[in-house]
Amino acid sequence: MAIKYKGLSEINGSLIVLDNVEGAAYDEVASIRLSDGTTRTGRIVEIEGRRAVLQVFEGTNGLSLDNTVTGFTGKPLEMPLSEELLGRVFSGAGKPIDGLGDIYAEKFADVNGAPINPVSRSYPRNYINTGISSIDALMTLIRGQKLPIFSGSGLSHNKLAVQIVRQAKLAGDSSGGFAVVFAAMGVKNDVADYFRRSFEESGVLQRVVMFLNLSDDPIIERILTPKCALTAAEYLAFEKNMHILVVMTDMTSYGEALREFSSSKGEIPARKGYPGYLYSDLASLYERAGVIDSAEGSVTQIPILTMPNDDITHPIPDLTGYITEGQIVLDRSLEQKGVYPPVSVLPSLSRLMKDGIGQGYTREDHSDCANQLFAAYARVQDARSLASVIGEDELSATDKAYLEFGRLFEEHFLNQGFDEDRSIDETLDLGWTLLSALPRTALDRVSDEVLDEKYHPEKLREMLAARK
Repeated sequence: MAIKYKGLSEINGSLIVLDNVEGAAYDEVASIRLSDGTTRTGRIVEIEGRRAVLQVFEGTNGLSLDNTVTGFTGKPLEMPLSEELLGRVFSGAGKPIDGLGDIYAEKFADVNGAPINPVSRSYPRNYINTGISSIDALMTLIRGQKLPIFSGSGLSHNKLAVQIVRQAKLAGDSSGGFAVVFAAMGVKNDVADYFRRSFEESGVLQRVVMFLNLSDDPIIERILTPKCALTAAEYLAFEKNMHILVVMTDMTSYGEALREFSSSKGEIPARKGYPGYLYSDLASLYERAGVIDSAEGSVTQIPILTMPNDDITHPIPDLTGYITEGQIVLDRSLEQKGVYPPVSVLPSLSRLMKDGIGQGYTREDHSDCANQLFAAYARVQDARSLASVIGEDELSATDKAYLEFGRLFEEHFLNQGFDEDRSIDETLDLGWTLLSALPRTALDRVSDEVLDEKYHPEKLREMLAARK
């Protein structure tokens, strides 16, 4: 018979403390019965000898120091898993909130997951087509990669997240064997409704598993949301051999919940008040992406985070950049120009891109096109800086050509409609067409053999005529 403990030693915010606890374990789930007969769920977050600290998911309002009865389940928090997850909407703690009833589980799994043995990992190759030119061409998302989006408050990252979920597909495949796990943390009700409505109206909800944690939900649920989402993703990928894209927004809300939780436990804060274990905590989430030898599926992650005051050195983007394989940075000045998506090309990169593009994956000229676009756009910034000092009229003909290329690149390549889904062939052809705005001698990152085939200024004139 399981031991039950009557009474509490202490109540502090969302935390309760029990003394003289026998045989309890860290992360173990407890059932907490109130004096009125209702029950709540808690989780052990700290153990000191026989003293256990629990966080109550539903909060501690109404709990009594004398009459509360606590019983331990002997298990960590587990989530029911089956293929019925697809098309369903869950709370941040993995409870169905779409009115369709409980999941008929094939198995239950610990939401904390298990670390992937590095020896069993396969190197990520091939790519996921997002239909967005700036991402597909210049910072290609490789299957099994973790590629975050660094945004700022008020930028169109939510809109971009919806477009990626709607359009993402495997190379050469429309939908088979591919699904999306979408986790929203600390979002307002209208944003949550926007995500849900967008997926329903576009018809992609049947291949999406949604986890929604609202801003007024308990912070313990916010901390569990990415864990539940990644547990579902790992099950579908490594046991059902599907390719899963996990989109998590906003990781800054997750970090702030972790900071509040750490403060309530009385832990010594580190940089900007975040706990000293923020790096390892984020790594425990991001490193659940990958490809393993024993399964055909993969888990690919796109964490989205908003940088407070657009500060890329803030602890959350800073540590995220150390753990992940690149980043996509959104730019406020491009947003103000009306460019969507406002992807800032030069600070963005995908470190695994070189091994997942080219012949057999995207197209044999992909690397040449991307390298030349990067180099040319870097010269655009130099020409703009020079023009701000001496005036545009004093620039050389080559610098004026770079300014024109920059304008065309932002207007036609970076900028694309919310409903515009470009194939990789359309994206690369557009890149070569825009490079034709530059003198051939300026294209120094490409061999003459490739240029003989791709350098066609008349295509640029046709494109501009068609856009007028």
